[in-house]
Amino acid sequence: MCLGFPMTVVSGDALQAICARKGETQMVSMLLVGEQPAGARVLVHLGSAMRVLDETEADAIDAALDGLSAALNGASFEHFFADIIDREPELPEHLRSRTE
Repeated sequence: MCLGFPMTVVSGDALQAICARKGETQMVSMLLVGEQPAGARVLVHLGSAMRVLDETEADAIDAALDGLSAALNGASFEHFFADIIDREPELPEHLRSRTE
């Protein structure tokens, strides 16, 4: 399984940027997404920004990762998934039948 983490661009250019997450910073390759302004959120996997995230998606990924960590530590985790509790799961649009 591969995980990407939302990070916030601090500064950089089209080749690389300093990005931050939870108080830690790292140099990230920006070759796949291009130059991004400070404050932009990007999904980082193995030191490379894979795509630009909007704030809602970045927050949802952060909450899911925090929930996973809580579950692995035996803590309460349901509140991290408030956006999906009490609703029926739905397939993404690209996986739905064209006849629906």
